[in-house]
Order: sequence, then structure tokens, then C-alpha cells
Amino acid sequence: QVQLVESGGGLVQAGDSLRLSCAASGRTFSSYAMGWFRQAPGKEREFVATISLGGTNTLYADSVKGRFAISRDNAKNTVYLQMNSLKPEDTAVYYCAARFGVWATSASRYTYWGQGTHVTVSS
Repeated sequence: QVQLVESGGGLVQAGDSLRLSCAASGRTFSSYAMGWFRQAPGKEREFVATISLGGTNTLYADSVKGRFAISRDNAKNTVYLQMNSLKPEDTAVYYCAARFGVWATSASRYTYWGQGTHVTVSS
């Protein structure tokens, strides 16, 4: 069982930066690929980024590539999402998720989810 708690969301202006954190419980964090997803009002949940077990491999949605960076600290059981050059269209609830083993971009392949953190970007 893995419990995930996100933090770091808030209200910012376009062009600003935010760093989201996701703290995981359990002793086997390094056995889980981690992902970030987001859901805007009235839209389906969408993939944002994922990172491999050791953190050496990352993958991003085209909409955030070059602006967002996912990273993890296995010693702290934490995954991060650094968001730069934020745009109003980045406004959403951001969720972190965990799945045992290989990374994935599909939400349906993730087993554990956090409660989400709100990010609002004003123009």
C-alpha cells in the first residue's frame, strides 16, 4: 500500500513558476514508477509527466515539454514537478500517481493516487 500526498499548488500569474511535491509512504518507494496527471474543470484527466524507478528516464506530454520537469528523491520518498513559464491553460488539479515497476503514460495503469493539489494560473 502506498499513500501519496501532494503539496505546492496555488494561485500564480502567467509566466510564474511553481514546484509541486508528492510525498509517499512506505519503504519501497524506489520500486514504483511515478507520474503526474492533471484535470481541468470539465475535462478528462490527462498525463503530464512520468519518471522511472531510479529517476534517470522521464517522459512529458507535448503541452508541457520544455517547461515542466519531473524529478524524484528516493531517499525522501518524494517526487517533484517543477513548473516554469506557467500558462492559464495549465490551470487544473494536479495529481501524483504510483505504479509498481515500469513507468506508464496512461492513468489506468497507475494503482495509487494522491488527493490532488490545485494550480490556478491567471492571465
